[in-house]
Amino acid sequence: MNLRTFSLILLLLSLGLSSGCGVYNFTGGTLSPDIKTISIATFYNNAPLGPSNMSAIFTETIKDYFQQNTSLELVDNNGHLQLDGYIANYTITPVAATAGNQGQADFSALSRITITVSASYTNINDPTFDFDKTFSFFKDYDNSTNLAANEEAFVEEIFDQIVLDIFNASVANW
Repeated sequence: MNLRTFSLILLLLSLGLSSGCGVYNFTGGTLSPDIKTISIATFYNNAPLGPSNMSAIFTETIKDYFQQNTSLELVDNNGHLQLDGYIANYTITPVAATAGNQGQADFSALSRITITVSASYTNINDPTFDFDKTFSFFKDYDNSTNLAANEEAFVEEIFDQIVLDIFNASVANW
């Protein structure tokens, strides 16, 4: 077999493997070729605590993630896929107690920020994929850490995981 024949076989094989039903995305999911747009509404902050800009941070994070990881066009309303919801809760709870020194009270050495987001997903072409779910994730931090200086980074880290979970539940079908 000469180099030209080998190259032709390799080209045909790669074309055959890359074609198929639907539009494949590299996150493991398949979208119908009829699905071309997604609308993502603002995720409002209904949590009693937390930074005041959580709504803007989460909404932009999820829009950016879908634009970077799919070929879907982001539209304001009535997309083939529709995603909306709200930030339902933000809590800070003690995780690990530490004994105080001689006469000092016991205190928490480790705390946990937990954020819960409620999301609704609609696929107008195939309602079997629709859902209304809550997604939650947390970040533990040492109480010697200045929370005010690090809270935004902690919130962004939590949101990154929640966005990934929503993405996997919706278009990646995991």
